[in-house]
Amino acid sequence: MIVLLIAILILFALLGAPLFSVIIAAAMAGFYFGDINLSVMAIELFRIADTPILLALPLFTFAGYILAESNTSKRLVRLTQTFFGWMPGGLAIVAFIVCAIFTAFTGASGVTIVAMGALLYPALKQAGYKDKFSLGLVTTSGSLGLLLPPSLPLILYGVIAQQMSSGEEISIEKLFIAGILPAILMILLLSSWSIWANRKNKIPLISFSLQKAMSAVREAIWEIPLPFFVFTGIYSGFFAVSEAAAVTAMYVLIVEVFIYKEIKLSQLVSIIRESMVMVGGILLILGVSLGFTNYLIDAEVPMKLFELCQTFVSSKLVFLILLNIFLLILGAMLDIFSAIVIMVPLMLPVALEYGVDPIHLGIIFLANMQIGYFTPPVGMNLFIAGYRFNKPIVEIYKATIPFMLVLLLAVLIITYLPWLSLVFIS
Repeated sequence: MIVLLIAILILFALLGAPLFSVIIAAAMAGFYFGDINLSVMAIELFRIADTPILLALPLFTFAGYILAESNTSKRLVRLTQTFFGWMPGGLAIVAFIVCAIFTAFTGASGVTIVAMGALLYPALKQAGYKDKFSLGLVTTSGSLGLLLPPSLPLILYGVIAQQMSSGEEISIEKLFIAGILPAILMILLLSSWSIWANRKNKIPLISFSLQKAMSAVREAIWEIPLPFFVFTGIYSGFFAVSEAAAVTAMYVLIVEVFIYKEIKLSQLVSIIRESMVMVGGILLILGVSLGFTNYLIDAEVPMKLFELCQTFVSSKLVFLILLNIFLLILGAMLDIFSAIVIMVPLMLPVALEYGVDPIHLGIIFLANMQIGYFTPPVGMNLFIAGYRFNKPIVEIYKATIPFMLVLLLAVLIITYLPWLSLVFIS
């Protein structure tokens, strides 16, 4: 009976049933056959509503949507190009930095490709970079920034990990700090590859001009302090994460609506609606998945999974190799939010048994998901870029492969050198 039910649920999922309905059906069936009162599902929904850190999700999402609708991307490009354009490969470095910052605040790599691609793709080609290189750079840069605060996936991983009650201290603040060096490593490796790949091209450099630099700073003067609300506010202990989210949302609202006046008050209704629809979907999936997590714990599924893994995998090193392969495949098939809420409850207890730090696991997870966005054949960013730039999907595949290999090297370093993630929080 249980096997038949699992087969039916998998069939519904393949036919396009909403993810939350499949998860809640699986959880309710598990509790029913386990003679557990189904009111536990309602209790889980209440428990997640009572989580203070969850306030950060809608607030950061709202701020990100406002930034995406304004001309922030243009000001960021001009500002970074003024200060980095004189370097070899300067425009490529600008693209990596700007896309990482933009994705960190918007939380959606597809938005980055659509918003930043219109600026960076033609600019890269005009500067002398080859079409294939420019296309691959913009496509892969769309997912940079998922490890930087205030990344929504980082927050979501932290919320789920905290609910698992593993006995380990898993704070959002520590996750934010842990992601900084790995994100910088990725940007540095990509920048180095870009400089080397274009060493024979005569790319004109943009000479530094103090006058242009001051002009770019004045233009973006109200947005430059924005990262400091998150970085200094949280890390100094002056703000909790939810308080930093509230300050960020209010600041962005005032700056973009009343100072720059790029967003009309009439637009706010649609922006609020779109951002909260996204948040509502995440919270619904999160609520039912935590109920499902309770069932998995009651049924000792993680421990049985660990025992199964031990049969074939005896060392931590081999486990991490297999984990990376699995996560890359998972990232190409599922969006990052679904992957987090479905897989973290299963993976976290098993990883702990192998001695993997839960903070380090979160960084490994998101670093792999970041690559999964453009892993052939079904990485989401591949199709978004193909549609945005009107290019055949095979051409997008070929353009992204060198960048994917560079990021795979970064993931291996992040995975097997845990101090890179943990050095500032240990």
